[in-house]
Amino acid sequence: MVTIQCKHITFQNIQAIIFDKDGTLEDSEEYLRSLGQKRSRLIDAQIPGIGEPLLMAFGIQGDRLDPTGLLAVGSRYETEIAAAAYIAETGRGWLESRAIAHNAFMEADQVIGTTPSPLFVGSLEVLQDLSQAGLKLGILSAASTQRVKAFVERHQLQDYVQLQMGVEEFGPSKPDPALFIQACQKLEVAPQNTLMVGDSVGDIEMARNAGAAGCIGISWRSTAAHLHSADVAIAQLNEIQICQSD
Repeated sequence: MVTIQCKHITFQNIQAIIFDKDGTLEDSEEYLRSLGQKRSRLIDAQIPGIGEPLLMAFGIQGDRLDPTGLLAVGSRYETEIAAAAYIAETGRGWLESRAIAHNAFMEADQVIGTTPSPLFVGSLEVLQDLSQAGLKLGILSAASTQRVKAFVERHQLQDYVQLQMGVEEFGPSKPDPALFIQACQKLEVAPQNTLMVGDSVGDIEMARNAGAAGCIGISWRSTAAHLHSADVAIAQLNEIQICQSD
């Protein structure tokens, strides 16, 4: 059991910490913004005028990505369905709309590729310290499990991260507490002994409703107003401090 201090909040009897990936460990804003912009342009090329509304729906505001927007917090499946809904509003049938969105997303993947996004500065050292303190660590992302595993391998985090879990196409998505409970089961820890660290309301709501020991919100670049429901909000991971280890 470990005692964690984070600003003015103390979390006791902690056995595990589960992290979100995008916006929490991985500085992926530029990649996500480029991906969303390409998806919008490809769909707009077929349906002129839909590009700008799609950008707004994705949460892309010029050179900024809204931390509460669809691209930042939604799964790929949810984003694709939302794009298809916008297409359907132009009078096209649902199956045609789904096909247009799906094909645009696939083409955007090929054009943008999977250029690795960096870890936020200091994240590796924090993961190392937490692991050495005896905590079990996991990643629970709205991205696919395949992308989570690729992220862990790319940054050589296998020695520190025991759980690599994403959201599958037809499975539950954040903020469904079933995801957090399932993650805890895989780590063989109880939710009440597990902290959640994430950059979205979905992360916090998911963990809270699953009975987590606490929720730490992180906002590296923007103000943390959207994280008011977290127990504590931080600007860097190294604000998570180990006070005591049994």
